[in-house]
Amino acid sequence: MNQVSSINKAPKTARGKRTREKLLQAAEFEFGERGFHEASVSGITYRAGVALGTFYTYFESKEEIFQALVSYMSQRTRRWIAERIADAPDRMTAERKGLEAYIEFARLHKGIYRIITEAEFVANDAYRQHYTGFAKAYQHNLRKAAEQGEIREGDYELWSWAIMGMAVTLGIKYAEWDESMPVSVIADSVADLIANGIRRGKTS
Repeated sequence: MNQVSSINKAPKTARGKRTREKLLQAAEFEFGERGFHEASVSGITYRAGVALGTFYTYFESKEEIFQALVSYMSQRTRRWIAERIADAPDRMTAERKGLEAYIEFARLHKGIYRIITEAEFVANDAYRQHYTGFAKAYQHNLRKAAEQGEIREGDYELWSWAIMGMAVTLGIKYAEWDESMPVSVIADSVADLIANGIRRGKTS
């Protein structure tokens, strides 16, 4: 992607920002349903309800909007979760509420898994940033919780990737493949796993 052209095309008006977001929202459905190779610029503009020429006011190509879409979806996911754990009184509550929020988001945006998976091969920089951005924020939150005495000390970077890995695969199973289990039940079970592990408890 030509970074200079991308910067030059950044909208400067509220109307322009709304149009760009409308294109990204349409791209979510186009790429999520058809995949990168079958998706088209005309399909995106049709879904967005804008003229084909409007697309090129904001993006150079299908590749460029796809890369922007990965970043857009990543930011939306993080914002969605952050808003829903903002009132959590401690880290363990935040873990439970955060997982619940992630599964809810994945159920509402089923195309995210196809988009992120294809990004590894089509927009690798954005793909890596999606996960590393999550991991860095997670690592910061775990360290802060440890400093406040809410969790024990440990390898926060490794822990962040491990917990994220659980969330990603849980989303595949319980958002993309099967929505029959209530999100609250999933969140309760996994929060218990994070808090207590799988080792058998001591008997009296």
